[in-house]
Amino acid sequence: MRAEQRVGIFVDIQNLYYTARNVYNSRVNFNAVLKDASAERPIVRAIAYGIKADMPEEGTFFDALRKAGFEVKLKELQSFYGGAKKGDWDVGIVMDIIKLLPKLDVVVLASGDGDYIPLLEYLQIQGVRVELVSFGKSTSSKMREIVDSYLDLDTDPRKYLMPIRKPSRR
Repeated sequence: MRAEQRVGIFVDIQNLYYTARNVYNSRVNFNAVLKDASAERPIVRAIAYGIKADMPEEGTFFDALRKAGFEVKLKELQSFYGGAKKGDWDVGIVMDIIKLLPKLDVVVLASGDGDYIPLLEYLQIQGVRVELVSFGKSTSSKMREIVDSYLDLDTDPRKYLMPIRKPSRR
């Protein structure tokens, strides 16, 4: 890693959020993730992609991400006939990365979703350094193998996780 590398950080909020909640019963410390992902290199863009699910606490959560230094992109949770719900940013994240590619030396993807493998391979062919940030327990092993650098959030849960606060009763 070199200090002059221009870095783009792209965070799949849902992927990290649900792993932290389901595996650790915790929340992600996105401030620590951003700090370690940038590794003191200049950040061209740091974008966090989320789904609005009409939860009472999500407004403060998205505000906290903005305060930490992320640009937050949101889309609505889609409801389908039969009750199925879906919300993901895979294509949006891929398109943003490809659009920003000429301005980046390093792409940091924060997601363990194996659907991104073709993107990571494409980025490497383009000569960009590819770094991955995720929870190893829920990350495609092929993704970990093909990237230039991997930050496994499982290695330091106290640093990358925060306890879920119980709502106070009055």
